[in-house]
Amino acid sequence: MSRVAELLGPDAHDLLEYKCHGILGESLHLPGSDFVDRVWMDSDRSPRVLQSLQRLFDHGRLAGSGYLSILPVDQGIEHSAGASFAPNPLYFDPENIIRLGLEGGCNAVASSFGVLSSMARKYAHKIPFVAKINHNEFLSYPNSFDQIMFGRVEQAFDMGACAVGATIYFGSEESSRQIEETALAFERAHELGMATILWCYLRNSAFKKDKDYHVSADLTGQANHLGASLCADIIKQKLPENNGGYKALNFGKTHEKVYSKLATDHPIELTRYQVANGYMGRAGLINSGGASGGAGDLAQAVKTAVINKRAGGMGLICGRKAFQRPLDEGVALLHAIQDIYLDPHVTIA
Repeated sequence: MSRVAELLGPDAHDLLEYKCHGILGESLHLPGSDFVDRVWMDSDRSPRVLQSLQRLFDHGRLAGSGYLSILPVDQGIEHSAGASFAPNPLYFDPENIIRLGLEGGCNAVASSFGVLSSMARKYAHKIPFVAKINHNEFLSYPNSFDQIMFGRVEQAFDMGACAVGATIYFGSEESSRQIEETALAFERAHELGMATILWCYLRNSAFKKDKDYHVSADLTGQANHLGASLCADIIKQKLPENNGGYKALNFGKTHEKVYSKLATDHPIELTRYQVANGYMGRAGLINSGGASGGAGDLAQAVKTAVINKRAGGMGLICGRKAFQRPLDEGVALLHAIQDIYLDPHVTIA
C-alpha cells in the first residue's frame, strides 16, 4: 500500500479512504470469483457463452478474482500503425503483441482480425482472444470518424476467439447504423458461444463546449446503459472526468438527482454512476488507462485502477501505456495495474 500511496501522491488518502454517498456499494453486483454463477447464470446466455466468460475470468494473474486486465492493440488501425508502433517498432509484429499479453499476465488480448488470425494456431489456446470486429478507418482524406465492420463474427469463431469486441460512436451521425450492425453481430456471437465486449464511446463535435463532455459521467453512463441494452456482457468506457453533459448541451432528458445525489464530483462517484448504468454492475465496467503520456504513465494507470475498483468496476484495459515502451517495462506496468485488483486493502468505496 505504501507503493500505491506513493504513486497516488497527494490524492492517496482521498482515493483510498473515500466512501460513496450516492449509489451504495451494497446495491451493486460486484466482481468476484463466482461472478458468472452469481450474475449470468439466470440470463439467456447459453452454456457456451458462460464457458467463454469464465475462460476470460480464469486466465492470467487475475484468474479467479472476478477482475479483468485486457491488453487492447487495435491502434494500428484506429490511430495509424506509424503513430502507434514507431515508439517501439517490435509491435509491428503481431506475435510480440500476444507475447506482451502473455508475459504481462493479462486475461485476454483484444486486437484486429489480422493480428489475431496471423498467430491463432500458435496462441489461441494459450491466451483468450477478443476479436475486434469493427474499426475507425483512419486513412481517408479528410479524416472521417466511423466504425465500420472489418470482417464477420464467424471469422472470429473460426480462429478460436472466445469473445468479440465492437465500438459504437454514440451521438454520431452514423450511430444508428453502428447500433444495428453491432446488435446483429452480438446476437450471432452469442449463438456461436462467444462473449461480447462493447466500447461505448461518444463522438460528436457538439459535445465539446466549456469542457469535453465526451467524458461526462451522465452521457457516458447513458452510453453504457445502451451498451447493456445491446446485450454486451462487458462494457468498456473511458474514465469520467466531469459531469453535466446533458445540461450543458441542453438536449436529451436527465434528472437533477443525477448531479445532486447519484454522481457528485468525486471521481469514484462519477465512475460508480457508469457502473450503475451497466445494470448495477451486471454488465461489468472496464475503464481505460488513458493515452500514453511518458513518465507519468504508471502513476496514471494505478490511479485509474484504484478509481475503477473502488467504484465497483471490473478492471482495466491498457494498451499504449504498455506497448509504447520496452517489453519488460510494459510487463511491469501491467503487473502494477493488476496488483491493485489483487490487493485486499483497496476496497469498494
